[in-house]
Amino acid sequence: MIDKRAVRVEVLLLLGVSLGASAILSILRIIDRLTYVKPLSEQTATLNPSITPDRPWLDLSYQLVNTGLGFVAPLLAVYLLRRDHQDWRFGVRPGSDLGWGTGLAALIGLPGLALVWAAQELGVSARIVPEALGTHWWSVPVLILAALQNGVLEEVVMIAYLLTRLRDLEWGWWPAIVTSAAIRGAYHLYQGFGGFVGNFVMGLIFGWFYQRTKRVMPLIVAHTILDIVSFVGYALLKDHLTFLS
Repeated sequence: MIDKRAVRVEVLLLLGVSLGASAILSILRIIDRLTYVKPLSEQTATLNPSITPDRPWLDLSYQLVNTGLGFVAPLLAVYLLRRDHQDWRFGVRPGSDLGWGTGLAALIGLPGLALVWAAQELGVSARIVPEALGTHWWSVPVLILAALQNGVLEEVVMIAYLLTRLRDLEWGWWPAIVTSAAIRGAYHLYQGFGGFVGNFVMGLIFGWFYQRTKRVMPLIVAHTILDIVSFVGYALLKDHLTFLS
């Protein structure tokens, strides 16, 4: 028998030290952006900034530590799920995971690019800069690691963990999926309203997929692919495509 009161506290605490905290800070960030002297469309949201650009060795250390710490919350989520649901598994199926993940990435990514463009044209989003690490030998590997960390963190915590826990609390599937998607959108608000809408829709699709399959690995694959294309693609092409500047 699951203690529902303990589950509620657990969910609030886990979200409070991970993506829930990011959502609160992101809401404050969009308020800051909307009340700033420059219009939102003239502001910039940098996703992977350099921390100490004048000292690359220290910058690399910061990047690796920040990425490594980003795996703690999903590891804790998996531990808590396995403690109360001993039959819960990632259900790794390499060929199927890659196939489904690639398909989901295409489904989300192509309309997502159009949404980003439209949101910026409408003035409801900041200009998104996917990376600003510089041209170091380690920049691309670090961006790939960051993409993997994002995929693991968001899909394990927001999909596998949160949906399972809300179901433990006897929520219906769709209220749980919509809540998860809303939180996902909220912690992307720092990018503007386009970031909220795009990630909310992504959360609905991913939540529906998890409801049907109970598999999180394809979602991790899809999210990682999306971020690798965004981060690494920008790093490699920004000097050659004038519309990115």
